[in-house]
Amino acid sequence: MFHRILVPVDFTKKNLRAVRTAARLASDRGASLTLLHVIERVDAGDPHGLAGFYRKLEAQARRRMRELVAAAAPLEVRAEILYGNRVNEILRFAEAENADLIVMSSHRLALRQAGEHWGTISHKVGILSRCPVLLVK
Repeated sequence: MFHRILVPVDFTKKNLRAVRTAARLASDRGASLTLLHVIERVDAGDPHGLAGFYRKLEAQARRRMRELVAAAAPLEVRAEILYGNRVNEILRFAEAENADLIVMSSHRLALRQAGEHWGTISHKVGILSRCPVLLVK
C-alpha cells in the first residue's frame, strides 16, 4: 500500500518515535523511507548575509540526521536537508517525490485548547497534504 514514506523531522525528542514508527511500516511493506529536515530561512533568501550561520546549522542538522537514520536500522534511509518555509517545503518535497505517506511527530493537545494549535506544522501538513498523514504522539 505504501511505497514511499516521508518523515519530516525537527530534531526534537518526539521525532524518534515517528522515525521508529515509519521504519516499522517501511520494513513491513518493503517501502522506502526518507527523512527530511527543513532549515527555515530568516534572511529573505540572501545567500551572503548569514552564510556562515546557515553552514553551521546545516552541519549540525547533518550530525543529528545521522542519529535518526541509525534509529531506523537496518533499513536504508535517505536523508534530505532543504531550506525554506517548513510547511511549503515538506508539501513540495512530498509531491515531487510521490510520497504515499507522511509520518510526523505531533504533541498532545488539551481538548479545551485544541483550536489554539491549528497553526502547528503538523496540522497544516495534515490538512494540505495530498497523501495520507500519520501523526505520532
